Amino acid sequence: MESMEDDSTLREERITFIALVVFLAPILAVIIVGGYGFIVWMSQLLFGLPGGQ
Repeated sequence: MESMEDDSTLREERITFIALVVFLAPILAVIIVGGYGFIVWMSQLLFGLPGGQ
């Protein structure tokens, strides 16, 4: 009986891992890179280009 429970748990863990790797990691990467780009863009609008006079 425990073997069937272990198999279903292992299957759920694999599905969760694949979902995290395929969906969550790329979405987080886009959010982080986009957020950083937005911060740099806004700081350049407010303070000017780096090294500018």
